[in-house]
This record gives sequence, C-alpha cells and structure tokens, in this order.
Amino acid sequence: MGCFATLAVKGVRGDIAPMPPRQRLARTPNQPSPIEGKGVLNSETARPNPTELDLFLGFLSASVRGFGGVFVMGRRMLIEERKWLTPDEFVELLGVCQFLPGANIVNLSVAVGQRFRGWKGSLAALTGILAAPAAISVMLAALYMRYAAVPQVSHAMGAVAAAAAGLVIGTAFKMAEPVFRKDWVLGVPVALLTLALAAFLRWPLPAVLLSMASAGSAVAWARRPR
Repeated sequence: MGCFATLAVKGVRGDIAPMPPRQRLARTPNQPSPIEGKGVLNSETARPNPTELDLFLGFLSASVRGFGGVFVMGRRMLIEERKWLTPDEFVELLGVCQFLPGANIVNLSVAVGQRFRGWKGSLAALTGILAAPAAISVMLAALYMRYAAVPQVSHAMGAVAAAAAGLVIGTAFKMAEPVFRKDWVLGVPVALLTLALAAFLRWPLPAVLLSMASAGSAVAWARRPR
C-alpha cells in the first residue's frame, strides 16, 4: 500500500509522466465516417465519372461493334468494360426506357448521358450511338441491294441473323440474373408470364409492360410488412 501511495503522490507532483491522451484518427473534411457507410471501398466513390468525350467514345465503340444489335454491345460496354453501371442499375434504367417510344439502346444512351453529364452528356452519348451506324447502314444497304441475289450473300446474312439471336438470348440471361437473385419468387413468374404474353399471345409491348408493372405493384403491396 505504501508503494502505491508513493506512486500516486509522484504522479500528482509530475515526477511521472501522465498517460498520453487517446489519439483520434485524423480525418480530412471530405472523408466520410465509416458509420456513414460511404468509405473508400464503397462502389459509389470508386466508380468512374465519364466526361462528355468518354460518353461519346464509349457509345461509339458499342455502336461500331454492334453488328446484329447494339444493345448487347451497349450492355457489355456499360457494365463490363467501362463499369459505369452495375447490373442492377442497368436493369432498372432499362425498365424505365422500355416505357419510352423508340429504340431501347437510344433511350438508354440519353438516360446514361443525362445521369452523368446532364443534357450535354445526353447529346454526346446520342451522337456516339447514332453517327457511325447511320453511315455504315447506308453503305451496307446499298451493297446489299446490289448483291442480294448472290447465294453467298444471302447465306451470310442468315448466319449473321442467327448470331444476333444468340447474342440477344445470352444478354437476356445476364440481365435476368440480378433480378432473380434479388427476388426470384416475383421475378420468375413475371418473366415467364411476359414471355407467354409477348411471344405466344402476341400482346403489344405497352400492354405487356403495363400489365406486369401493375401485377408487380399488387404483389409488393400484398407482401408489405404488417
């Protein structure tokens, strides 16, 4: 007891250096707290932020490579190559573009450009997706009209059409994967019912989309927490 008393007295006198205060981790003003859930590893901070030129070149590259359908190359460019969108974001954005008139890939380019760079980004992405295909289509259409009667040309066009169908089917499976992973109980019946209405019953696309959207809203309301 005498030893502990002596140490206590010395600590009061200053003979023994007091314990250093607990140091706080330095944090810059722009660095979010880990509690906020937006640390360095968050995908939002690590995702590229394309410029207008990046949007133009990205959609231009997709359009040039998109023989048989730009949609497949557009999805690959956005998700796998440039990583501007996640698979879930692509599906959600495509769902919105489905309700708009016109080609889905054109609507998607405008939406992606607007998301990153406003109206300038939409204009850059739209120019990239349309400029090269328009010029190439005019030249190829002129050549095809001239040589369409050649058997080799007709067989080649048939092979290109089959390859395009295979690419679309493969892309459909890739798009379905995040939807089924998120809620397969709702996703699988809706996908099968959509296939039946569009492919076999030949319903118009707006009617199919409105019906499925209404059914999904009804199911979500029925499954709400009580």
